Amino acid sequence: MTRRSPAALLCLLLLPVALLLSACGSKEDDIAGTPQTQKLTLMLDYFPNADHAGIYAAQASGAFAKVGLDVDIQTPSDPSAPLKLVEAGRADLAISYEPELLLARDKGAKLVAVGAIVNKPLTSLMALGKEKITRVEDLRGKTVGTAGIPYQAAYLKTILEEAGVPPEDVKTVDVGFNLVPAMISGKVDATLGAFWNYEGTQLQREKKDPDIIRMETVGVPTYDELVVVASEETTKDRGALVRRFFQALRQGTEQVRADPAAGVTPLLKANPDLDRGLQEAVVRKTLPVFFPADDEDPFGFMDPSQWRAYGRWMLDRGLITKEIDPTSLTNEFLPGAPIGNEREGLD
Repeated sequence: MTRRSPAALLCLLLLPVALLLSACGSKEDDIAGTPQTQKLTLMLDYFPNADHAGIYAAQASGAFAKVGLDVDIQTPSDPSAPLKLVEAGRADLAISYEPELLLARDKGAKLVAVGAIVNKPLTSLMALGKEKITRVEDLRGKTVGTAGIPYQAAYLKTILEEAGVPPEDVKTVDVGFNLVPAMISGKVDATLGAFWNYEGTQLQREKKDPDIIRMETVGVPTYDELVVVASEETTKDRGALVRRFFQALRQGTEQVRADPAAGVTPLLKANPDLDRGLQEAVVRKTLPVFFPADDEDPFGFMDPSQWRAYGRWMLDRGLITKEIDPTSLTNEFLPGAPIGNEREGLD
C-alpha cells in the first residue's frame, strides 16, 4: 500500500542514551491473572489493511483483553494526523513510519518509536512488465511518477546516483497516490512510492507482471517501514500498558502467521470493502517482515544502528537538520529475552 504522506524492571536504571543502545526486553511475558482493564487508543496510519492484520487478530481473539487492555482502534481522517494526535495526548499509540517520526522529532515532537510492525522498507520502484524496467539504469529517459513525498524524492535521487544515472535524465511527475492508475494508463513508465507487498501483489494478481525494485537493495539505507509510536510521557507513565500491547500484538501476529486465511477475517470485519483474496495474498507476502529476521530478537525489535544509519542518510540529504537523538526509539517494552549492547554493533 502506498505510503500516505509516519519498563520493565531490567531497564529502569538505563540512562536516556541507553534507550538507543539497549534492546532490553522482559523475559517474563506472562501476566499472572488478568490485570484491571485499562483503555488504550490506537490510531492507525491509514484505513485497515493487511499491514494491520495482527492488530485485529489480537483484538478478535481476546489477546488484548487477556492482558487487561480495551483497545480502541481508530482510523485517521487525515494521513498526517496520527503523530499529531499522540503528541497532543488524544491517542495513546499510533502506527506511523520511521522517516515520518524522525522528521517530526527533528521539528521538536516528543515522540518515541516503541516497536516495529513492519521491519523492512515496503516502498519500491515499480513498473509494469511491458516497460522492461528491471534495473535502475533502465530509468534513463523515462518518466517516473511519485506521490510528492520529499524523502521519497530523495530515494529516487539516491538510487539514480548509485546507478550512475544523472537525475536530470529522468523526468518525474507528481501523481499523488494514483501510482497504479498512472502506470496502467501509460502516464508514467514507472513509479516510486508503491509498496511491494500491496500494489505489487495487486498487479501480480491482475496479471500485469510488475517489475519491483526494493529501495534497500539499490542504495537507500534500510529502515522500519511501520512502527508504533508513543509520546515520551506515555513511555514514562504508562510503559506497562505499552508492554501489554506488544505481548498481545505478538500473539495476534503469530495467529496470522499460523493461519493467514483465518487471520484476515477480523480485518475484513473491520473493513468489509477489502477483497479477501488480495488481503490474504498481501499478508502472506508480508509475513517475513512482521517478525525479526533473527529469532533471538524480540517481536517488534528495532535495530538502533540501523536507525542511526538511516538518520545519517536523512541528514546528508537535508531532510533533517541534526543527528537523530538516541531516545528516538526504545526496545524496552518488547516481549522477549533481553538483548545486550554487544549484539547491536554499536560503539
